[in-house]
Amino acid sequence: MSSRQDRQRAPQQRSRIASLAARLMAEDGINSAALAKRKAARSLGLPDSAAMPDDAEVEAELRTYQRLFQEDEQQARRLHLLGIAARLMTAVQRFNPYLSGSVLDGTAGRYAEIDIQLFADSAKDVEIFLLNERINYRHSPPRNDRAEAVLTLLIDDAVANLVVYPRDDERVSFKTRDGRVRERARLAAVQQLLAGNGRPAA
Repeated sequence: MSSRQDRQRAPQQRSRIASLAARLMAEDGINSAALAKRKAARSLGLPDSAAMPDDAEVEAELRTYQRLFQEDEQQARRLHLLGIAARLMTAVQRFNPYLSGSVLDGTAGRYAEIDIQLFADSAKDVEIFLLNERINYRHSPPRNDRAEAVLTLLIDDAVANLVVYPRDDERVSFKTRDGRVRERARLAAVQQLLAGNGRPAA
């Protein structure tokens, strides 16, 4: 096949991969867009060199899939997770919590986990607080080099990840794998989302 034909097929391949990756995330509980894209490409019989969509393309397809096939379920689940996030953020307020991830951006589905960023002098301070409050947790692998620890909790029927960063990193704008600024919200903004049934205040 010529390089010209490869270029012509690239947008179609990207679209097919993005669409299937979104369905895998919505239906099978895959939280990582990168993993979903790899699985989608293999399922479609495409080579490792296939043109891959970026995460924003997958996210757009995920929003479309959820709107078409899971709208009521997805909205109810996201509101439920927002409520749990607000309770947890209230409990750990001393560590400057911010909600991030799919629960904040609106793509949280039936298998979504709650991601809360904390900024503390030490991850040990957070662990001691949780122990004193008799809140069970386990360690999960850090998401990036900046995170000091990821403490995973089970609250009601939801998994919540407390991603602990150094206190000075609160001023840093974290970015997604494809270079976009990662959204985050303080407790007051999360409470506003809850009051608006998941929609930002006008």
